[in-house]
Amino acid sequence: MTIPKIYDDKNIIAMIIRGEIPNHTVYEDDRVLAFMDIMPQSEGHLLVVTKAHAVSLLDVEPDDLTYLMKKVQTIAQKMESYFKADGILLRQFNGEAAGQTIFHLHFHLIPVKQATKLKGHGLEMADADILAKQAADLKLLLA
Repeated sequence: MTIPKIYDDKNIIAMIIRGEIPNHTVYEDDRVLAFMDIMPQSEGHLLVVTKAHAVSLLDVEPDDLTYLMKKVQTIAQKMESYFKADGILLRQFNGEAAGQTIFHLHFHLIPVKQATKLKGHGLEMADADILAKQAADLKLLLA
């Protein structure tokens, strides 16, 4: 399968943006939503998504991408400090062959620590109470 040419507004991220699926929001404005990944690869793993109807990096409008990347940077700076991370891993996939499984442009921000190995993606659900606290704390830092 190649990258879809037509945006499917029934994808899970579109449903989260519309409020049809609950999430632990870290940041939201009229163009971007950031929320905790419920199956994180490390403590603090979150997604930053555009609200624009973009399948991938290859079809997003340049102005939407510029705005999104500014928010990715700001959120990464706050989460690095909050989680006392040694670094932030930024992941983004374009097309099934590249590992994209949800066809809505999104970036993974994953705090990493030298001595901690990342978990496999999508393997283990995080504790909802912990995610809620982390989201609330980060939301305050980003206000």
